[in-house]
Amino acid sequence: MEFLRLRKEYVSGEEISRCLNISRQALWQHINDLRDLGYDIMAVPHLGYRLDSFPDRLFPFEVEEGLNTKFVGRKIQYLERCFSTMDIAMELACNNPAEGTVVLAEAQTKGRGRLGRHWVSPKYKGIYLTLILKPKVAPAQSAVLTLLAAVSVCEAVKNASGICAAIKWPNDIMVNNKKLGGILTEIEADSDQVNFVFIGIGLNVNNEARELLRGATSLRVAGGGEQKFSRIEILREVLRRAEYNYILFQKRGGAAILDKWKRLNITLNKRVKISSAKAHVEGLALDIDVDGGLLVRRDSGEIQKFMSGDVVHLR
Repeated sequence: MEFLRLRKEYVSGEEISRCLNISRQALWQHINDLRDLGYDIMAVPHLGYRLDSFPDRLFPFEVEEGLNTKFVGRKIQYLERCFSTMDIAMELACNNPAEGTVVLAEAQTKGRGRLGRHWVSPKYKGIYLTLILKPKVAPAQSAVLTLLAAVSVCEAVKNASGICAAIKWPNDIMVNNKKLGGILTEIEADSDQVNFVFIGIGLNVNNEARELLRGATSLRVAGGGEQKFSRIEILREVLRRAEYNYILFQKRGGAAILDKWKRLNITLNKRVKISSAKAHVEGLALDIDVDGGLLVRRDSGEIQKFMSGDVVHLR
């Protein structure tokens, strides 16, 4: 594949076979296998082979090409379809996977959002992954990793597409006040130590407007509807930014992540309504504390902390 990717002109079958130390028959089989995966490869007698186009599929060997991370995304479990990448990641935890392992699916049939909600995951349209981390932190500190993931996605979207995304507490990625993506974080921990953090990321990329639920958007829609974005390029950047911010978190603690989150958020200093299993509260979103909790000043003057809940911006 690298011969064809790097060379714009035709490459002779003899040259490829010689460099790979395989027979011409084996080469032909490899070419047909790549065509079956969606690669458009021209074959012309006496000239050889030329790669004309390649599919926007999240094959691990494509994702790893130019990724340049130290550990995030260096191990990828790729599935065409699964119930949920979170479920697969949790199963992998039984075998102590390497930190930075990614479970990646082209589609999910039972993708999970917060509070048991379903995350719509149409095939070849978005990015659906779970990142496995092993931070040496107490369980109470792990909530910052949700903020870290949200910051990383916003930075990646800006870098890879030019579109500015923002964060609605606790885990919604927003563009033009519509939901572009979401973060779901779950942990496996002992009483005083986190063993694994599973960060699920769902991002709408090339969904058309008619395919989206009410209140949702995609990069394609946000970009005007005509342009399709490379999911591979966006995914690579998500993994790069996740690693960068995770290392920053390890070196400098949660404060560095909170500073970034505050610059990207659209919730603070707004009047909000928060609904949780225990209460429905209105007030002013004042701040976010060191463990990711939202501090809300009620009309009575009381300041209340929330670690989860549905937030509606009132004004």
